[in-house]
Amino acid sequence: MNIKEIGKTILYFLFLAAILIGLRQFVFTPVVVKGDSMDPTLIDGERVIALKNTEIKRFDIVTFPAPDDLGKNYIKRVIGLPGDTVEYKNDTLYINGKKYDEPYLDEFKGKLTDDQPLTYDFDLKELFGSEKVPAGELFVLGDNRRISKDSRIIGMIKKKDIMADVKFVFWPLGRFGTVD
Repeated sequence: MNIKEIGKTILYFLFLAAILIGLRQFVFTPVVVKGDSMDPTLIDGERVIALKNTEIKRFDIVTFPAPDDLGKNYIKRVIGLPGDTVEYKNDTLYINGKKYDEPYLDEFKGKLTDDQPLTYDFDLKELFGSEKVPAGELFVLGDNRRISKDSRIIGMIKKKDIMADVKFVFWPLGRFGTVD
């Protein structure tokens, strides 16, 4: 190999590294799931890809800094958007008075054997004294509702604090694919 070829190869790898760093900085971030609050959708130890700068929609799974534990991040599901009323009655979700199915919870609910609901009854007024999700904020829940430290405990999450939207599991390989 001559010096010209070595120089081209080095430039190629520097260019490739710059693209990968740019993508990692502005487009996506890898995230390690810690804990059981998103079972069975996301499992402790899984590695996922989360997209940055996406429009957050209802039922998206998002990451954000834990408001009660500096240096830690949480992964939760967006349930309430600004202006929404949110309540649970008889283990059923109601948003703005409309019943919503949560098929991602069916498997978990089917395994319960204690005749207790997965999600206990609540409404926003009871939790926060206000009936609606405030402007610029989100109401989030973990899928494992009995143990999840979510908006019922830590309060609403500021929309601007959302770091990324979880879209893809890449490890372990047996669970490789998109997150529903």
